[in-house]
Amino acid sequence: MRELPLPTSADLQDVLLLVFDNFQLLDASGPLEVFAVVNDRLAAAGLLPRYRLRLVSQHGGEVRASAGVVVLTEPLPPVAQLAGATLLVAGGFGVMQALAGGQLAAWLRQAAEQLARCCSVCTGAFLLGQAGLLDGRMAVTHWRYVELLQRSFAHIEVCADALFIKDGNCYSSAGVTAGIDLCLALVEEDCGPTMALDVAKDLVLPLRRSGGQRQFSAELLAQGGAPGGLAASLKQWLQPRLQQRLDNEAIAAGLALSVRTLHRRCREELQMTPGHYLQQLRLEAACRQLEQGARSLKRVAEQCGFVSLYNLRRCFSQHLGVTPDEYRQRFCRS
Repeated sequence: MRELPLPTSADLQDVLLLVFDNFQLLDASGPLEVFAVVNDRLAAAGLLPRYRLRLVSQHGGEVRASAGVVVLTEPLPPVAQLAGATLLVAGGFGVMQALAGGQLAAWLRQAAEQLARCCSVCTGAFLLGQAGLLDGRMAVTHWRYVELLQRSFAHIEVCADALFIKDGNCYSSAGVTAGIDLCLALVEEDCGPTMALDVAKDLVLPLRRSGGQRQFSAELLAQGGAPGGLAASLKQWLQPRLQQRLDNEAIAAGLALSVRTLHRRCREELQMTPGHYLQQLRLEAACRQLEQGARSLKRVAEQCGFVSLYNLRRCFSQHLGVTPDEYRQRFCRS
């Protein structure tokens, strides 16, 4: 990617970050800091700033984050003033209350006609979804809320794994710090890769993280199903037998079901086959061992039923987007 010209007074670009009561503080402060560092680096070089940063809310004034910190915001500007601006919508526990009434969504629909870029951080995607801005587009949110976003807005193609997604002029990012990843990409679009890399270094961050957000959600891999349903009995029977070679016939016999009934109920209650569910349990077990500092990947593979190190690595790559070594480095508790 080519480096872009240095900014002039005519290049000052508005970046607005929309917050609401009980928003996630890092959803706002992290992205804003990325753009602020760009301005700091330009000022250190005797150059004009690139971004004008504005924290906005529906009515302006004081807004309290979920961490208890109170920030001072501007009221939502008239949409006519937003030509060429970038808007980011924060997420947080207060997003469901922010959806009530639909006033923010109505403003977002109008604003989108003027904005150069409309972005969400974490569960801020629900506000873009309510405004219809993600209809027919790919989007992402925090891994805990991916399924809820898809159920809430059927016209969105929700991607479960991405750290952030660009679809047209709409951008969405996964949970919390993924908003920083997104904003580094925006800086790269505006100012070129050298500036984006310098900002990442200043913030002690990688410019691009390996893997997606699935690596952070391994604890949920084999969850699902109604309490007391097939999932509970299947998990209880399988977990002590992960090292064994198990086929559908053996699993069905262990649960006193026919193979056909086992397969049908897994599809209905878990939305996966018995073999897939077994693989997810094995992957969860491997993740727990790596989090506890297991040193021998070969032994992890054997104890969790993968048989070979190749199978272990292949499963991690397919389901989590990282290698077992990378997973251990990031999540080992010792």
